[in-house]
Amino acid sequence: MAKEKELKDLFLDTLKDIYFAERKILSTLPKMAKAAQSPKLKAAFEKHLAETEGQVDRLDRVFASIDETPKGKTCDAIMGILDEGKEIMDEYKGMPALDAGLLAAAQAVEHYEISRYGTLKCWASELGYKDAVKLFDATLKEEKNTDATLSRLAEGDVNIHAQRAEAA
Repeated sequence: MAKEKELKDLFLDTLKDIYFAERKILSTLPKMAKAAQSPKLKAAFEKHLAETEGQVDRLDRVFASIDETPKGKTCDAIMGILDEGKEIMDEYKGMPALDAGLLAAAQAVEHYEISRYGTLKCWASELGYKDAVKLFDATLKEEKNTDATLSRLAEGDVNIHAQRAEAA
């Protein structure tokens, strides 16, 4: 008979999932920055790349705090979101709506991460993983700030540029 799975097992599986996702995001952000036409969007992607490196480091520390080896588990959700972003880069290359599409894809990633980190923080608290709670909280704040920055860019610059180009 299979072992009963508990919250600790679900926590570890989800931790592996976000670890895989963050490492994939690390390899994708430079491509998105290169594809971006707006200097502000390019800068936002580059800033988040540096933050993501720190987030992977925090995840390594979470694994260590629970005596587990850092290991990823294929995350189909992030693969789908990143595939959509690649499709946008291919189909809208050099077009006015490219940055709006890149920004939307980036926000889909951020929303996924916010959901995962919020859940992991809650579960870490339930499981008594105090160090992990602090680490997840720091990352969650960064992800929410990145999402807010992307929203401001969308509303104040990128979407307007895409719309004006259509009207011209």
